[in-house]
Amino acid sequence: MSYVVAVVGATGNVGQEMLNILDELQFPVSKLHALASRKSKGVEVAFGDRTVKCEDLETFDFSTVDIVLMSAGGAVSKEWSEKIGKAGAMVIDNSSAFRMDPDVPLIVPEVNPDDVKLATRKNIVANPNCSTAQLVVALKPLHDAAKITRAVVSTYQSVSGAGKEGMDELWNQTKAIYGLGDASPKFFPKQIAFNVIPFIGSFRDDGYTDEEAKMWDETHKMLDPDIRLTVTCVRVPVFVGHSEAVTVEFDRPITPDEARAILREAPGVMVVDKQEADGYVTPVDAAGEFAVHVSRIRQDPTVPNGLSFWVVSDNLRKGAALNAVQIAQLLDESGTIQPKSGYRSITV
Repeated sequence: MSYVVAVVGATGNVGQEMLNILDELQFPVSKLHALASRKSKGVEVAFGDRTVKCEDLETFDFSTVDIVLMSAGGAVSKEWSEKIGKAGAMVIDNSSAFRMDPDVPLIVPEVNPDDVKLATRKNIVANPNCSTAQLVVALKPLHDAAKITRAVVSTYQSVSGAGKEGMDELWNQTKAIYGLGDASPKFFPKQIAFNVIPFIGSFRDDGYTDEEAKMWDETHKMLDPDIRLTVTCVRVPVFVGHSEAVTVEFDRPITPDEARAILREAPGVMVVDKQEADGYVTPVDAAGEFAVHVSRIRQDPTVPNGLSFWVVSDNLRKGAALNAVQIAQLLDESGTIQPKSGYRSITV
């Protein structure tokens, strides 16, 4: 069976990556629609070895579609996702709009695949925050082996997590500094080139940011509400790839060797952990890869039953587009969705 698929936000960073991964994973697409705002109508985007012209989101008939990959921001999702779901298509939403809706499952397939059975409540499945996705992939197998009671996470998030404008700002500021030009911030609140910014999102009354709150809220929803989790989110001058320094406390002792063995067998995880100068993964190494990479696994002697480790993943892939396509695969494999017109030939 194959599906009519629409990608909303097809001209954006994540939308383009969704198109790439649909092709890479050979998801059964019978017809693909690339959707964007009216100003992008007619713009061509790549899908495998073909090109597809963008159509206008405002005038598109979603009753003809089986799956919609939504990556156009929270405002667009709030306006359209429920309408699309009522039209009969299954929406996989990359924004934060529905993540904490009790009637919408929030899914990372390696972590909570059984929640897919809730997808038909609103015909919407939420994709988690990019930093949360890689975190829970690493935490899940450890939590299954020895219950995690507390976690402390510091993120090092690339500018692509803020979209094309964030990537342009880093590029333009870097050129300006080398050329003695104007490197004043226009998109980020402070200079991002050759700097780090300990602020992502907007401040809440408790001093944390909404980006930090997303990570503990989403981890609680997908993994375990009893894990105590504190987060500091930092933007760094890296184009692609989010990194996280993670310290966890367990309800029983667990050694670094035991953790390595568990993680090596875990789906979606790659362990690269040698006590050598290059025995760990950086964002440059992870860019373009599917896996969540775990390195620097070591005992934390300051707390009972503590481990610290380093987690890196391509935020445009596992943090967004790859996870969305994997959700589509899960919906298909579980029989949660069926093509409206049954079997189809492959055309674009």
